[in-house]
This record gives sequence, C-alpha cells and structure tokens, in this order.
Amino acid sequence: MNKNKELKILFIGKDNDTNSREAANFIALHFTNPTIISGKRGDDFPEEATKWKGDLIISYLSQWIIPQNVLQNAAMAALNFHPGPPEYPGIGCTNFAIYNREKIFGVTCHHMVPQVDTGKIISVKRFPVFEDDSVFSITRRCYANILALFYEILYKIMLDEPLPESAEHWKRKPYLRKELNDLCRLTPEMNIEEIERRIKATHYITDWAYFEIGDKIYRLSDNNKIGA
Repeated sequence: MNKNKELKILFIGKDNDTNSREAANFIALHFTNPTIISGKRGDDFPEEATKWKGDLIISYLSQWIIPQNVLQNAAMAALNFHPGPPEYPGIGCTNFAIYNREKIFGVTCHHMVPQVDTGKIISVKRFPVFEDDSVFSITRRCYANILALFYEILYKIMLDEPLPESAEHWKRKPYLRKELNDLCRLTPEMNIEEIERRIKATHYITDWAYFEIGDKIYRLSDNNKIGA
C-alpha cells in the first residue's frame, strides 16, 4: 500500500530518455498530485517549476541545476539521481572515469543543496568497469542502475519508511564544464598514448576531441581522422 500517495511531487526529468520517462510514469501512476516536467540542455528553466510548492522534488537526469528558491519549496526532501559515484561529482563523470581507467564506477542518490553534487548522500550503487568499456557503455549502465536505485528509494517513500543515510561522502569538488572541455583538447606535444586516451574518454556517439594547433582548431571526424 502506498501510504504517501497524496504527496505533492515535482519530478524533473530528461527529455527523450526512456528511463526518465519510465520513472515519470511510475510517479504518475502511484501519486495523485504530481507535477512532471522534462527538458533538454539549453532549455530555459520552466516557469511551472518556479511556482511549485509541495513535499518532494526528484531530479532525474535533469538538464537543469535546480535553483535554491525551488529547492526550499520542498517540505520533505529534494533528491537528485547522479550518474556517478561519490568520487565523480559534477559534469563529465563518465568521461573522467574512462580517462582515469577506473575499475569500479557507480551512481548516487543524494539530497540537493544549492551547490551541485555536494548534498548529503542517501545511497550509492556500484558496478565493475572493464577494459573495453566506453563512455557510452558506462553511461547506459549508469542509467540502468539509476532506475533501479530510483525504485528502491521510491518504495521506501511509498511505504513511509525513512530515507537511507549513507556513510559515504563526496570525495572531491564537482568537475566543471571547463575541465571537461580541457579533456577534449589535443595538442601536437602530447604523446600517442595520451591522445588515444583522451579520444576514448571523450567519444560519445561522436567525437568531442579536437586538435589545437596554434590559433586553429581541427575537430575529429566520426572515423577519427582529423578534419577542419
């Protein structure tokens, strides 16, 4: 029985994402008064969300940083599902994991505070990373594990059980867009191993890496040949 079905929930998800849509459908099915919003990178933060007041905010692969004036309107909690473990807060977590040749990765559910990926951790799910994994394959496993973690947390909320309190803590400051952009940068001074390592770490469906030679930029084509 869902003891908390009357909770007012603001669900903010990722547009055109299957798992985000499945999570949103779960909320719509089991709660009587949800507000469900999705968006993509570059969209303005929705006005509907700024006017919301209720019990619980769920940020599920959201493309927005939720403003403080919205977070404070959640009487119960504001939860984020992050596609990275506590060692990898911020943007580009899977990229840096591939670059650093991690053997273990994971996903995190945590309370949201104004500074991204710094709130108290609720739960972490980890999984192995293999030598032939890519940014894409790790990302897809993150998405699968986030959905599983989402269900675990929502079941507790529905049964009126307390949220878990993890003993884990964030291990560093969140990665910034500038750091991810720098990872994409290749120069002639780099050795072949470093160039290949950066290309692998920044390939997601298409290549993000580019060569910077003097004042010119040369981007990689999809077949890893240099193209202007």
